Amino acid sequence: MRIALLGTRGIPANYGGFETFAEELSVRLVERGHEVTVYCRERPVQNIYRGVKLRYLPTIRHKYFDTIAHTGISTLDVLIHRYDVLLYCNAANAIFTLWPRMLGMPTALNVDGVERRRKKWNLLAKSWYLLSEWLATWCCSSVITDAEKIREYYLERYGKDSVFIAYGAETCKIAADDRVRALGLEPGRFVLYVSRMEPENNALLVREAFEQVRTDFKLAIVGGAPYAADYIRQVKDTSDQRVVIPGAVYGEGYRQLQSHCAVYVQATEVGGTHPALIEAMGRGALVLYLQTPESAEVAGDAAVSFEADDLVEKLQWAVGVSEGERALWGKRASERIEKLYSWNAVTDQYETLLRGLGSK
Repeated sequence: MRIALLGTRGIPANYGGFETFAEELSVRLVERGHEVTVYCRERPVQNIYRGVKLRYLPTIRHKYFDTIAHTGISTLDVLIHRYDVLLYCNAANAIFTLWPRMLGMPTALNVDGVERRRKKWNLLAKSWYLLSEWLATWCCSSVITDAEKIREYYLERYGKDSVFIAYGAETCKIAADDRVRALGLEPGRFVLYVSRMEPENNALLVREAFEQVRTDFKLAIVGGAPYAADYIRQVKDTSDQRVVIPGAVYGEGYRQLQSHCAVYVQATEVGGTHPALIEAMGRGALVLYLQTPESAEVAGDAAVSFEADDLVEKLQWAVGVSEGERALWGKRASERIEKLYSWNAVTDQYETLLRGLGSK
C-alpha cells in the first residue's frame, strides 16, 4: 500500500511520543513492503530515512497554530499526490480527515488522550479540542485510541466505538552507559523523570519532592517544551546539587538513561498511553507513576502508584530498597511490556487496520 502519516513533527523522532510512534511504525511498515511517506515540519537532511519517504512542508510557528497549520497544508498536498490510506495523529486534526475521505482516500485518526484538559491551552484551544473530539467521531474512516480508558471515554461521551491499539516499546536494556556518565550520573544511582516540561506533567512536583528525600542518588529531569519558558525556569530554580536538568535527550542517550536509572517517575496527569512510561517499564526500571486510570491500565501490578501528597514517601522507599528488589520490579515490568506493548504487535494491528480501510 501507499500510506501517508500526517499530524506529527516528523521523523527522525526528536520531540515526543507521536514522533517516536511515527518513526517506529513507518519503518516497520516499510520493512513489510509498504511505501510510507511521513510529513515533516522540520526540513530533513535527506528525503528518505530508513526507507521512509520524508516530505517537508512549511507551518506557522505558533503555540496554537503549529499543528493544525502544518496538517492543513499537508492535507492539501495529499489531495494532489494521493495515497491508498492516510493515518493522522492528534485529535486537533480531525477536521482535515474529511477532505481526503470525500475524494475516496480512507483516513484513520489516532486521537491520543483528552487534550483539552491540558493546562497549557487557553479557552479557545480547549474549545477547538472539544469540537475536534466530536468531529473525530464522523469525519474520519476510523478512530484509534491507544488506551482502553480513552476508548471508553469516546464510547460513553459520543457513542463512538474506536479501535484500541496500544503504543509500543522495546524490552531490553542498553549496555552502553557513556551518555549517562557524560551527564554526571552514575548508572544505577539516579532517579529519572522524562516528559515535556508543561504544568500538567508535574516536573516541578517531582523536583520539589526529591529535594526532601534523604539519599545520595541524583535526579535527572529530562525534557523541554517550545512554549513553556516560564514553567521551565521554575523547574530549574533549585540549589540542590543532586538535581541534573540537561534538557531534551533523544536517541541513544535517552535509551541509556532509561536502561540505567534506578527509579523512573511518571507524573503526567493528562493523556492516553504515555510513551515514556511503557519505555521505562520495557527497559526494566522500577517505576513510580501518578495514579491516573490511563497509567494504571499500563502499569498493572508491575509498577507502584503514588498521589501528589505521598510522592516523597514513595521516592524514599524506592531509593532505599535493595538492588535485588528493584530488579524484581524491573523484570515484572519488562515482561508486562513484552506481552502487551511490543512494537511488532502494534505494527501488526495497524497493518491489519490500514489494509482493511484500503480495501474498501
